[in-house]
Amino acid sequence: MWVSAAGSGRISLAGLVATRPARAPRLIYRTRLHRARKGEKKGFAETDYARLLDAAHQQLGGPIVLIWDNLNTHRSKAMQQLIAARPWLVVYQLPSYAPELNPVEAVWSHLKRSLAKLAKRTIDQLARIVKTRLKRMQYRPALIAGFITKTGLEQPP
Repeated sequence: MWVSAAGSGRISLAGLVATRPARAPRLIYRTRLHRARKGEKKGFAETDYARLLDAAHQQLGGPIVLIWDNLNTHRSKAMQQLIAARPWLVVYQLPSYAPELNPVEAVWSHLKRSLAKLAKRTIDQLARIVKTRLKRMQYRPALIAGFITKTGLEQPP
């Protein structure tokens, strides 16, 4: 996901909602600030997603079963190689056009709604607001659990 500010630039976001039996769900995310400079990458590359997954693995302290949407970067050959190099990671792809099955889409929707009524901001101001709002969500496990429930997918007991 990404959000843009007044003028030029945007903030790209990547995240995952992690669940474990008998534990509160967690939101783990990364942001990337783009200032619209010539030649600057506009989104997350495979290595950026791999770093997010490595950080999640460290934070969660165990193997990860990842259910991913069909973003081109998620399905690329380079990403497949990065996944294969991580024996603690198993990846399943969601069906095409099924954002309702992905709880992180509800996170982005909630975030975007909270930003809708803001006056135009600079990219730096917007980045601070986005990070603050995501951090607030991290401290509301019931909200994250609601995003998971909204998918209708069953969680293990």
